[in-house]
Amino acid sequence: MLKFFWGLLLLTVFLLNPAIGLAFDKSDPSVNLLQNRISNNFSKKYCKAIQNGFSKDEAMKSAIVKTENIISFSYNPQKKWIEQNDLANQISLQVVNNCGWTFGLIGKEGVEYFKSYFLEIYQKTTPDKNFSR
Repeated sequence: MLKFFWGLLLLTVFLLNPAIGLAFDKSDPSVNLLQNRISNNFSKKYCKAIQNGFSKDEAMKSAIVKTENIISFSYNPQKKWIEQNDLANQISLQVVNNCGWTFGLIGKEGVEYFKSYFLEIYQKTTPDKNFSR
């Protein structure tokens, strides 16, 4: 009888106070695909501008404006789910992998530097816009 009450007590405690579970953040694949297209587009424009002799600032502003124009006229409803920090990180990875070595950016330090540089110039270039909104 004691085992029955003990089991009932434990069952009641677990039902009223469930264990905390760990949830994984799963994002929509279409958001990831859109984010990939945006970062690839930006990276191509930035790297091409650098190869054509633009300064880092000119290349950055040009790539931001051109990519922003494409996104602004996009009817893809998934663009509202893209986080600016995630997009900046992905853009930084793309640029450093594609052409970062040409201007001395390599590895994690290069990605972090380009990310902060990108966000700084982006805020100055388009203060009233958000890449993903």
